[in-house]
Amino acid sequence: MHKYRSPLVSDKLKEKILDAAEGRFLTYGYGKTTMAEIATDSDMSAANLYRYFQSKQDIAAECAERCMSKQHHDIRETVHQGNLSASQQLRLFAMETYRTNANIYKENSKINELVDYILKERKALVHKGINSQCLLITEILAYGNKTGEFRIIDIIEAAQTIYSALILFDVPLFLDLFTEEEFEKKATNIVQLLIEGLKKR
Repeated sequence: MHKYRSPLVSDKLKEKILDAAEGRFLTYGYGKTTMAEIATDSDMSAANLYRYFQSKQDIAAECAERCMSKQHHDIRETVHQGNLSASQQLRLFAMETYRTNANIYKENSKINELVDYILKERKALVHKGINSQCLLITEILAYGNKTGEFRIIDIIEAAQTIYSALILFDVPLFLDLFTEEEFEKKATNIVQLLIEGLKKR
């Protein structure tokens, strides 16, 4: 007979597993990490690990989702600080999206393996992350409309278009293309063009 585990205990164990897996993925890479190693790092047997996750792929997906959720939360907190205009919020969104991705990439050179897996095999998760980013942009645009700073008819479509223009700053695979100064200049220039197009005339 299996011992009863409360949801709180199960959640704590899942977090412990995800922490151990994330440490492995970012140190040794996604490809070289095994379920047995994750189990060992989680202080449990491989058999017990399979009670919580069916595969390494499922663990990787949940690690990625957790990371994206934290990143989105941090960007949202930054964007909504103080009494900023919608234009200022949009600039912060672009800069913080770049900076959070750059910090993750700099600290974890193996992250591209995990990103590559998620992009190829877990497209629904990628779309969920994109939708979260678009929702935040939608909030910024709606605020701009409310204050009279912007005049946008279809806010949702505009948010999706803006995200497409800023996607360069939201994908770790692109971070080796330019220097930090070049990325920040590009973000500033792109957002300035967007703001000019959004302003009420």
